[in-house]
Amino acid sequence: MIKVIYGAKGTGKTKLMIEAANAAVKEAKGHLIFITDTKRGMYDLEREVRFIDVSEYNVAGEVALCGFIKGVIAGNHDNEYVYIDGVVRIAGKPVSEMAEFFYMLEKVAEKNGLTITVSVSATKEELPDFVAKYL
Repeated sequence: MIKVIYGAKGTGKTKLMIEAANAAVKEAKGHLIFITDTKRGMYDLEREVRFIDVSEYNVAGEVALCGFIKGVIAGNHDNEYVYIDGVVRIAGKPVSEMAEFFYMLEKVAEKNGLTITVSVSATKEELPDFVAKYL
């Protein structure tokens, strides 16, 4: 399952993602992973949530991000929740050009039984149909 948290820059998407991850700790039976490109919010997450700052791994671009996410998921077979904060910023391209990325996320989520939550810096009107279907 894919979930999208959207809004203009500075509207509190990261805070919502952190709150969702912390709430999921109470019910999760598997691993929780929080992927972003900054250290911001690292200390706000429960210790059970694996925090990954992709900037430490030189992940740049949509293709690299896809590979990185698949690699992280492959590391454990009992992953349950994945949070990706700032996907547009990490991918370095507008959300309107990220259809392949969201297609990959959907397939990975289905195959692995994951709930993947992604934050996108865009208004509802700016979201393309391939993203809007996850609202």
